[in-house]
Amino acid sequence: MRDRTQANLDQLLQSGGIRLGRAQHDRLGWLVGQYGAPTMDGIPDGRRNGVVILKEPPSGAAAELFYRSLNPACAVVIAGSENPGFDFLKSKLTEFGTVGPCGAEGPHEMWWGGIGWSKFLSAADDCTARPRIVSCHPRGGDDGAAHELRQSLERLQLNCHIEAIETQLADRVLCFEKAEFLLRMWTTYREPLLFVEAGATLREAPLLPSFLGCDVAVHKWNRWEMSARTLYLGRTKAAELLLRTWQQLAASYPAIWEGYLLDQAWSLTSSQVPLDTVWLPRSYHALQGDLGASRATILHDQQTTTLELGPDPAFASIVRTARRAGRTGARDAFMVMTSKAATGNGIAVILRDVSVSDPGTVAATLEAVTGAYAADCGGFGRLELSLCAWQDDVGVAREAAGLARYRILEIAPGQHIANDFFAANACDDAVMTARRLFP
Repeated sequence: MRDRTQANLDQLLQSGGIRLGRAQHDRLGWLVGQYGAPTMDGIPDGRRNGVVILKEPPSGAAAELFYRSLNPACAVVIAGSENPGFDFLKSKLTEFGTVGPCGAEGPHEMWWGGIGWSKFLSAADDCTARPRIVSCHPRGGDDGAAHELRQSLERLQLNCHIEAIETQLADRVLCFEKAEFLLRMWTTYREPLLFVEAGATLREAPLLPSFLGCDVAVHKWNRWEMSARTLYLGRTKAAELLLRTWQQLAASYPAIWEGYLLDQAWSLTSSQVPLDTVWLPRSYHALQGDLGASRATILHDQQTTTLELGPDPAFASIVRTARRAGRTGARDAFMVMTSKAATGNGIAVILRDVSVSDPGTVAATLEAVTGAYAADCGGFGRLELSLCAWQDDVGVAREAAGLARYRILEIAPGQHIANDFFAANACDDAVMTARRLFP
C-alpha cells in the first residue's frame, strides 16, 4: 500500500513538472501519510482529507474561494513558495513549516500549512521521542525562575539540563552566551534539544517538534519576528549548521539583538542546505496575559505587552514581509550552490522583477540557472542566487555581491539561459582582464 501511494505521488509530481529535493520529497511523503492522497491545483471537496499541491498562486476571489474550501483535514503544499505571489494565500492559512531549496535537484522552497494545529497537536500526544530541555541563567543572580522551570520539568518527567553560567551582565544572558551554551549542550547530549528561557514553565510535554521530525523549530512573534526564547534543534547536520552559524554571528556582532541574529542565521542556513523548519504555534511561546495561556504548552514569564520582543522598530519591512510568508527576503541570497572548481571566485546572479512576472516563468528561469551551473560552473566555485522584487532590492544585492568581490550578473524572468551560461561569462571576464593587461 505504501509503495503504491509513493508511486502515485511520484507520478503526480512528474505530471505537474514539480522538482523536489530529497528533504522536500520526504516531508511531502510524510504529509501524504498524515492527511491522505494528494491533488494538484484543485479546490478540494470540503468533506474529504488530502494534500493539495499548488503550482500557481491564486489571487483575489480565487484565493478566498480556495481558503473557504479547506477544512482541518486538508493540508496545503506550495512547491515554489519563494514567489511573493503566494504571500496573500499564506496569510490566510496556518503556517506549519518550510523546507529550503535543494540546489539544482530541487531549486525551489517548499511551504506547507493548513487550517489550525489541532490535528498535529493531538497526534503528538502519542509521540515517544522526547527532547532534552536545556536552559541557562546568570550565575549569582536570582535563581527562583530557574527553580520554577525545573519543578515543571520534574512534574512532567522530562530530561533537562538547567545551568547557571558566567555572564557579562548580572541580570541577563547575552546572545553569544546563549549560543555558546547551546553549542556546548549539542556536543554533550545526543538527544534533540529544546531550549527554553529560564523563567518559563512547561504545562505539557513539548512533543510537537519531535513528532514532526524537523531540523529546527522556532516561534515567530507577530508572525515575522523570530524569538530565541523557545528553540528546538533536531539531531541533524542542518540543525548543527544553523546553530554554529548563529554562534558565529553572535560572536561577531555581540551588540545586535538575538532575534535578528537568529533570523539571519536561518536565512544563511536555508540558502545552503534544505533546512526543514517548523514554525511553532503560539502555545509553545505563550506569555502571561494571553487569552490561551491556560492551554499553553510553554508559558514564558513575560507580559503580553512586553517590549522585550521587537526592540528594533527599524527592522527592514521587506524582511518582515518575507518572514510572514515563511521565505527568505529579497535582499538575502535565496540559494547558494558550490562546485568542485579549485578557484575561490564566486558569481552572483540577480533575478529581478519576480513580483511582476508570471510565476511559472520565474520558476523556469530559476531552474534553468541552477541547472546550467550544475552542468558547467564555468570555473566559478560558488553561486549566490538572489530573487529581487523591486529595483532598490537589486541595488542592495549588487552592493552585497560587490563587497564579496563576486562577478555580478543581472537577469530577467524568461531570459534564455544556455547550458554554457556560466562558462561564457567566465570567458567574458578573461577577455576583459586581457584587454586591461594588454591594451
